[in-house]
Amino acid sequence: MTGFRTDKRFIRRARELKTIAAMLRLYCRAHHDTQDALCSACSDLLDYAERRLHRCPFGDAKPTCNKCLVHCYAAARREQVRVVMRWAGPRMLRHHPIMGIRHLIDGRRPTPSLPEKKARETDPTTNA
Repeated sequence: MTGFRTDKRFIRRARELKTIAAMLRLYCRAHHDTQDALCSACSDLLDYAERRLHRCPFGDAKPTCNKCLVHCYAAARREQVRVVMRWAGPRMLRHHPIMGIRHLIDGRRPTPSLPEKKARETDPTTNA
């Protein structure tokens, strides 16, 4: 997993990564008949989610993905995660109650606005 786990600036993203990993484990165990490890498809989805979380433009102020203004997942992956979360979400309160409640609380936080892009400075030597 990524190195932002121990950095206090990224504690929310690390918690969100743990949440998606727990949801994927529940889903994979029930749908793909795995016991300890994730199947290759679920493992690939977790790796993809980790990369997306690591590159989130909101940083640690990111909202939960369903309330986010920027959809950084490809459409097919977003649908896969939606299916996993729809199935595993209600079961999180039984299997991982604290993690599930924190995720619900995070979902109620206001969505931050996107950071402003810096305006490009024009080069005085070109006539553009």
